[in-house]
Amino acid sequence: MREVRLAVVGVGHLGRHHARVASSLAGLKVVGVHDHHPGRAQEIAREFSLQVLSSFEQIAGEAEAVVVATPTVTHAEIAGFFLDRGLHVLVEKPIAASLAEAEDLVHRARRAGRVLMVGHVERYNPAIEAALTLVAAPRFIEIHRLGVFTARSLDVDVVLDLMIHDLQIVSTLVGRPVREVRAAGVPVLTSKLDIANARLAFEGGCVANVTASRVSAEKVRKCRVFAPSIYASVDMQAQSVSAFRLLSENGRPEIVPVPVAISREEPLSRELADFCRAIAEGTRPLVSGEEGRDALALAERVLEAVETHRATLEEAPV
Repeated sequence: MREVRLAVVGVGHLGRHHARVASSLAGLKVVGVHDHHPGRAQEIAREFSLQVLSSFEQIAGEAEAVVVATPTVTHAEIAGFFLDRGLHVLVEKPIAASLAEAEDLVHRARRAGRVLMVGHVERYNPAIEAALTLVAAPRFIEIHRLGVFTARSLDVDVVLDLMIHDLQIVSTLVGRPVREVRAAGVPVLTSKLDIANARLAFEGGCVANVTASRVSAEKVRKCRVFAPSIYASVDMQAQSVSAFRLLSENGRPEIVPVPVAISREEPLSRELADFCRAIAEGTRPLVSGEEGRDALALAERVLEAVETHRATLEEAPV
């Protein structure tokens, strides 16, 4: 593949990792980094021997692609600026702060003929890739994404911060429209939701139970998928899959283990490589702007269901 000239906008916790991985990835040439806080940009530029880009106009003149790893409320403005100037954009999840903004970004990317990709990095986890290959027509899915509290990403609630990863994965696994959403959630350490649970009923009968917390005592990233003849348990942290298949030979059902070979790789490296490939070869990335928009739309349905549940509790007699 030809070399793609890339800039990273926003080099906080996640943006720093984008700069780290991209600066050592074949097929990418990082032309520089930019941050709202110049001191932070200089710090990251020194760490990875990169240039500081002082303005969006300078970025548009030197790069052909950009990673936007800024707070969610700025995604639409910043990603839109670069799309309108002919750059390819990888914007961190969620794609935008509202569905209307997400639709607008998708429209701008189509009009410009540029790649718009959304950073649902868990989709690039080799264990998730293996599960998607292994399981067809799931009937029940359960996912727990629990994390200890940090001061990062507090501009959004836990549904948009953590659960949205799993909403996108579940939608890909099932491949059918969501018929019903029920959800509950509560704030704990912030004014926004810190714990949430959603029950998604899909057309065709599959049900997914998804839980996310950013105030847990330990970090957990686990997914269990049940299909008519196979069960898979995915540990996203360990990048491992345990699977079992139901066999019925000679009229006797038997459960047998299924070996699953996984080549462990950093998901962010695979994500950036996919972005580079989509630009260089004109292919569609795994998580396009449209899929990022759809994940946001489902997240908004979860948030609406949380509010419905909360209103029901407030109306209930004591």
